[in-house]
Amino acid sequence: MNLHFDSRFEVKFQAETGRFQGYASVFDVVDSARDRMVPGAFARSLKEAQTAGRQPPLLWQHDAAQPIGAWREIYEDSHGLFVTGDLFVADIPRAKEAYKLMQEKVVNGLSIGYRVRQAHREQKTGIRVLTDVDLLEISMVTFPANDAARVLRVKSALADGAVPSPREFEAFLRDAGLSRKQAKSLMADGFKSLLPDGDLRDAGCAAAAGTETAALYDLAAKIRALI
Repeated sequence: MNLHFDSRFEVKFQAETGRFQGYASVFDVVDSARDRMVPGAFARSLKEAQTAGRQPPLLWQHDAAQPIGAWREIYEDSHGLFVTGDLFVADIPRAKEAYKLMQEKVVNGLSIGYRVRQAHREQKTGIRVLTDVDLLEISMVTFPANDAARVLRVKSALADGAVPSPREFEAFLRDAGLSRKQAKSLMADGFKSLLPDGDLRDAGCAAAAGTETAALYDLAAKIRALI
């Protein structure tokens, strides 16, 4: 039996190429079917796909007859299942429509199709905890069941004068343009983790420091734009 696990998502676009990034699944969030995905649930399936040299298809509304692009990157981080995809906007009319709808935030959900390998049910809550699943496909969908939007949640927390959780803020930094490694380093060690090592009196290090400083200013501008 194939099942779906949905996630409302915020994406980062790259020009008009059809490339976008987002989270196909968010960990430790209970969806409308009272399922909760936990870290590591995709690890085996992703490893098997990597060994086989394939990725799950990128579908429109879970329709196997409507592939609209390809996933270029899929991996777990501390927040969920992070994906980078290309919609084939130049070759598939539906992909071009999907990209426009996504840009206009008309269609703003991702949903995974999966088969359960291992799970258990919490006695107190009745929630089914998914610990190992086969990832079969990832679709763009209109109505996601999982309403965990990382950027929107961070915006809401900041607007209310609250502090976002570390996991949410790390995902927020990813939206601002940091790599996974940079985001984790920044959360752990602050801005110093992004600066070059060595004696800044050295000409080479000074030049590197100038480049890094410029990058930090650019990062700050991107974060302000997201907020």
